[in-house]
Amino acid sequence: MNYILFDGSVRNQLLPFTFTRPVADIRVGILTIREKWEKMLGFSTTTVTEDYLSEKYSMVEMEQNILINASVLPTENLVKIVESLTENQAVFIDDEPLAFFSNEDQEIDFDTFDIIEYSYDDILRIQHTWDIFQLNGEAIKRDFELISSERESQAIPESTVTFNKEQIFIEEGAKLPLCSLNAENGPIYIGKDAEIMEGAMVRGPFALCENATLKMGAKIYGATTIGPHTKVGGEINNCVIFGYSNKGHDGFLGNSVIGEWCNLGADTNNSNLKNNYAEVRLWDYETEGFAKTGLQFCGLMMGDHSKCGINTMFNTGTVVGVSANIFGSGFPRNFIPSFSWGGSAGMTTYKTNKAFEVAKVVMSRRNIEFTEEDSKILEHVFEESGQWRRG
Repeated sequence: MNYILFDGSVRNQLLPFTFTRPVADIRVGILTIREKWEKMLGFSTTTVTEDYLSEKYSMVEMEQNILINASVLPTENLVKIVESLTENQAVFIDDEPLAFFSNEDQEIDFDTFDIIEYSYDDILRIQHTWDIFQLNGEAIKRDFELISSERESQAIPESTVTFNKEQIFIEEGAKLPLCSLNAENGPIYIGKDAEIMEGAMVRGPFALCENATLKMGAKIYGATTIGPHTKVGGEINNCVIFGYSNKGHDGFLGNSVIGEWCNLGADTNNSNLKNNYAEVRLWDYETEGFAKTGLQFCGLMMGDHSKCGINTMFNTGTVVGVSANIFGSGFPRNFIPSFSWGGSAGMTTYKTNKAFEVAKVVMSRRNIEFTEEDSKILEHVFEESGQWRRG
C-alpha cells in the first residue's frame, strides 16, 4: 500500500514552522511525525502539501493510496484501522478525516464514503504551535517505547549519576561522562553519537537526538527535546528544538519551540509567564491577530533560519518568523515577521541575498548544501510575509 501524509486543516495554525516544511516533518517527542508513521507502518511515505514546498517534499501517487492526516500522531489502534482501510472507506474524528482510501485520480467526496468514527481516546494531535511543547512529554514516552522496545541500551558510564535507570536508553556512540540523568518523571533518550558534557543535569521526559550536544553545566527540565545536530547550554524547560540549531550559552528558554538553523546568542532569555499570571496570547497567522492559548506558560516560537544577538530578551508569547535577525537592547515586539532585521528600536527588511549568504555558511558548517529548492522556498516565504513587514 502507498501511504501519503497530508497537511490537513491546521497547516496555517502551525506557522511559522510550516512555512518551510509539511506538517509531517514537525518534530514532537523524539521523532518527527513522519518518522513515527513510517516506523509504525513499516513503509516510507510521501506528502501532499503547499505547491511551493512540493518540489522538495514531493508526492508519489499509485493506483491505490491511503492518505493520512499528518497532524495526528500514530497509535497502535489507529495504525491497525489505517492498514485495514479499503475502497471508499475513511476514518474520522470530530468531523475531521484522520485517514482515507483513494484510488489514483479519484475525486474525493466523503458523502459517498463509508465513515468509521475513531472511538479511542488515545489520540495526540498537533493543532497549534503550542501543542508541540504541551504534548511533548507524552510524545517522548510513546516514542521511547517505540524505539527501545526489544532493544538493549548502551551501558551507562559509572561516572554518570542516574535515577530510574530502567527508563534511560543510550544509543551507540553517545558520550555522557560525569552528568546527572533523572528519569523518575519520564524516560530519557540519548541518541547516536550525542554528547552530554560534564556537570549537565537532566530531568525526563527528555530526548537528545543524534549528534546533539548538551554543554557543560546545562540544566534541562522535562519535557524537552533537543533535535539532531543541535548544541544547547544554560537552562531549558519544556522546549522542543527541531534540529541543527544552537543555544550554546547560558540563558533561560522555557515553554518554547525553535525551528532548524536557528542561533540564540549568549545570555538570550525568554519570559514564559506574564507578570500578572494572565493567559498568554500568541500571534495567529490565519486571523492576523493575537489568539488565546489557554496557557499560563508559553514562551518563544521561532521559525527556521532566525537568529538573535547576545543578551536578547523575548517577552512572553513571542512569535518570530523565518530568517529574522534580532539584536539590540530592550524587548522586541511580540510578533516579528519573517525576514525582519532589528529589535526594539525598530525593524527593517532583511534582504534575501544577505539572508541566503548566511544560510549557505551556516549549513555548510554541518556539511549540508543550501540548495536551489531551499532558495525557492525562502523566496516564497519572503514574498508571502511582506504584508506583515509593511504592517
